[in-house]
Amino acid sequence: MQHRPLFKYSRDHSALFSELARFRNLAAQSLGLTDYEFHKTPKFIGPNGERLTIEPERSIVVPSVDLFKGVRQILTDSVRSLTPITHSEIGYRYPTAALAGLDAPFIKRMRSEYFHRVDEDRSICRPVNLSYGIKSRGKADNRQEYEVWLPDDDPDLDPLPLLIDKYGEDLPDDVRAFVHQPSAVHGWMGVKRAAFEALYQNPAVMGDLVMCVAFSVDAYNIGARPDLSYSPEVESSIAVSNAELEWEVMGFYAPKGAHPDHDFTWNAINHTLAAVGAPISDVYASVIIPIAESKTERILSTIRNQGITTEHIAYLNLQPWEFLQTTSEHRVKSHDPSRTVNLLGRLNRLFYQPERKLPSIQYIHDLISQDAY
Repeated sequence: MQHRPLFKYSRDHSALFSELARFRNLAAQSLGLTDYEFHKTPKFIGPNGERLTIEPERSIVVPSVDLFKGVRQILTDSVRSLTPITHSEIGYRYPTAALAGLDAPFIKRMRSEYFHRVDEDRSICRPVNLSYGIKSRGKADNRQEYEVWLPDDDPDLDPLPLLIDKYGEDLPDDVRAFVHQPSAVHGWMGVKRAAFEALYQNPAVMGDLVMCVAFSVDAYNIGARPDLSYSPEVESSIAVSNAELEWEVMGFYAPKGAHPDHDFTWNAINHTLAAVGAPISDVYASVIIPIAESKTERILSTIRNQGITTEHIAYLNLQPWEFLQTTSEHRVKSHDPSRTVNLLGRLNRLFYQPERKLPSIQYIHDLISQDAY
């Protein structure tokens, strides 16, 4: 664990982000950027003057996480002027719930990171740090993204005041209206993620700007049914198991006092996304699964492909808060109504079903850091 010091901050987000920023600044100094300052990704100003919160990311999906063996070295070798940030490795384990259906104008999502309690059986995971997010649909282009952490991990809390407080004028009216629509659990995905950051330079295109790019490798399972019950059709509670490599511009370094204009900055952001994407697409061309959906949308399409109808989802009437409890008074086993349903146990199936078990976070980090050749 010594060479991945951020792992010890998994339960303390404030310390984690502070330490990650420190390692990021040290990497910038090592590149000679001594009079530079870090800037967050700016709002995107649309043609009509709207200030939108844009998520500048791209990704590829492959059948198995093992195909990403050595991807850190592949990235360093194939993307000119990409410098990995030492000690930036961090891992996450979390489920994602799709809270709005295929016909919704946006994606409504709940996500909770999972951590083991100290000295707890490793086959048990528990949720902490609930986040609630809304995104525009699709994954091919830069998408709007709005996300807040829910105080006291309470998914029944109305998130609109939190979203307004964080995003204010950047929260469009149609998004505000969508927040108010009732949420229903359409399906779940279990994810284990290995993440790290790197700095990208290309003075010929980006001038003095140096982009910070976050990379993540996700191994994930998607439940076969919204409530994660056993599906005779797939003989499992898991319908899909894939892996994703994602790269996202988190911000950039610029000389102190510099104020690059909107268009120049966004041209640099999009250039960075493309500079990473082109060689990655070449390296993995033979194994990429052509998916034009975000992971949340993949939950929805997977559930639909299993023949689950909107009426069935409405009948189940699953609520996000139920999955934060060990058992629910509102759910009983179909074959024995005297026994309550262990919702946490069902959720754990996405991680620990023996024949489709997700690898450990440590394994994914070791895998992507191996010699690829």
